[in-house]
Amino acid sequence: MSQHFAILDTRGVLEIGGPDRADFLQGLISNDVTRLGEGRAIYAALLTAQGRYLHDFILAPLGEVFLLDGEAARLADLARRLTIYKMRSKVTLTPRPDLIVCAVFGDEPLTLAPPAIAFVDPRNAALGTRAIVPNTDALRERGFAETDAAEYDRLRLSLGVPDGSRDLVPEKSLLMESGFEALNGIDWNKGCYIGQEITARMKYRALVKKQLTLVSVAGPLPEPGTAIMSGDAEVGEIRSGRDGTALALLRLDALEKAPLRAGDATLTPAISARSG
Repeated sequence: MSQHFAILDTRGVLEIGGPDRADFLQGLISNDVTRLGEGRAIYAALLTAQGRYLHDFILAPLGEVFLLDGEAARLADLARRLTIYKMRSKVTLTPRPDLIVCAVFGDEPLTLAPPAIAFVDPRNAALGTRAIVPNTDALRERGFAETDAAEYDRLRLSLGVPDGSRDLVPEKSLLMESGFEALNGIDWNKGCYIGQEITARMKYRALVKKQLTLVSVAGPLPEPGTAIMSGDAEVGEIRSGRDGTALALLRLDALEKAPLRAGDATLTPAISARSG
């Protein structure tokens, strides 16, 4: 996968500007906005007051604005929810359909000149570089060849990284069940944010009972939402998958039980039981 890039057309960009942008987001999202820096992005989520997932996204600074890389199909809903909290804050929220999100794989660190930006994926460096660009000319000029987005999806799955609402259920999923701590999506030392109390309680009181887990699939890939069974007991649910691997939300006490089944397929978890 060296010197390749994939256009992620399921992703969209929201520009967040205004002098209050950092303070505004700091009180809302799960990560620490002060960690943003030149070439350095953060991964974060917006939650309900009950600590349930609403949106996840990557946030990167570009000059006097932040660029938010989120699910294209749900970007309008995210902007609407953020607008509710604006009140008198000097913040602007501007959709940027002129920008493209790419996953880039190369042998050397990539830097791009504005209006483009590149940064190591903050969730897992093995995912490569993330680039937000007006077009792919700069990537092609540097010798990067375009590859299918399916290649990126296979890599994402192999690393157990969720893909937005394909793997996380809005108003239901919990960050500590969804791998956000391992994906650098939570800062435990920042001040309060929406849903912080529930998230912290799950960590410090060891309340995690389920885990989003990579599973190998023998047989036909089950549809997302298919129940996972251990004998006669339902122990989880299939989420996104491809080519014999999938993510599944599983009860921790089922991780070492075999065989697990979903539809006509047999599942093997890639990890042993562990808490969050």
